[in-house]
Amino acid sequence: MFRITSSPHTHAKRLTANVMLWVVAAMLPALGVQSYFFGYGTLIQSALAIALAVTIEVAVAKLRGKPTAFYLEDLSGILTALILAMSIPAYAPYWLILIGTLTALALAKHSYGGLGQNLFNPAMVGYALLLVSFPLQMTSWLPPVDLLSEPPTLADSFSLIFTGVSTDGFTLHQLVNSIDGISQATPLDSAKTSLAKLGLDGVLASPIFSGSFANGWWQVNVAFLLGGIFLIYKKIIHWQIPFAMLASFALLSGLTSLISPNLHLNVLSQLLSGAMMFGAFFIATDPVTASITPRGKLIFGGLVGVLVYLIRYYGNYPDGVAFGVLLANIAVPLIDHYTQPRLYGTNRGKK
Repeated sequence: MFRITSSPHTHAKRLTANVMLWVVAAMLPALGVQSYFFGYGTLIQSALAIALAVTIEVAVAKLRGKPTAFYLEDLSGILTALILAMSIPAYAPYWLILIGTLTALALAKHSYGGLGQNLFNPAMVGYALLLVSFPLQMTSWLPPVDLLSEPPTLADSFSLIFTGVSTDGFTLHQLVNSIDGISQATPLDSAKTSLAKLGLDGVLASPIFSGSFANGWWQVNVAFLLGGIFLIYKKIIHWQIPFAMLASFALLSGLTSLISPNLHLNVLSQLLSGAMMFGAFFIATDPVTASITPRGKLIFGGLVGVLVYLIRYYGNYPDGVAFGVLLANIAVPLIDHYTQPRLYGTNRGKK
């Protein structure tokens, strides 16, 4: 006898928890590289974010009268927390990651009904709120630790995050300003504000650049790139969104560099700076808030790339990945509506 059930009649073999676990695993090399170049702070921020994420998931389960495991088993809260922790400065004050995680999970995820119901990428909602509300703390990045005369120890890292000063009583600002030519701005921020005055050669002469690449940042981006390729190989994510995002950005960035080469970083340097690879493979590919049709993925990814380009080159923010993803999230229902695959047995152009 056949069992009569409603559609869908075919199901993916992967559980949500397995998908999330693979994504977390693919991020771990980048987490290690980021911690190596920028210190222990990112590890501490990750631990704080994950601890709060678990607490929020348990609290929401209790409020909704569901088993605790209902929200914990899918690991989506942990992944959101990790993405947010790796997006903020390593030595940002502890309350920053707590506010961001609370916003991401309570407001951007659970207020919409939980996983699968949210309209916007939760981690990027939390990041955007922090960037707009606390711009000073969100732009206070420590340069690669090998440029510092006294890199923060693990004890210093805890002290900087929870008290604002190292164990020796130095603030982050004092640690950075003890070295000539170093500031708390990211390479993208430095390039954006200094290219017109110093020119490309003057900007690249800064210690935070190694050749034409951002020291520390290009290594982190390569780690994210390799992790993303691994996810595509494992068929956890599809290639269309990362490819379209990177291709559209590279095309526009390349044209801009050809027009005014002395006023902009080259294309490869742009691609390996900021959160470009992180955004392309781990943020824009969020299965809930990104387009789900094959053509829609290409359009969505291309739109994110164009928006990141516009924000980086003409906006007030040096990176723009978070805002690019959030703005593209708004267009997802429209994109999916007009890119639905043709139904089997119907003629093209007819519904």
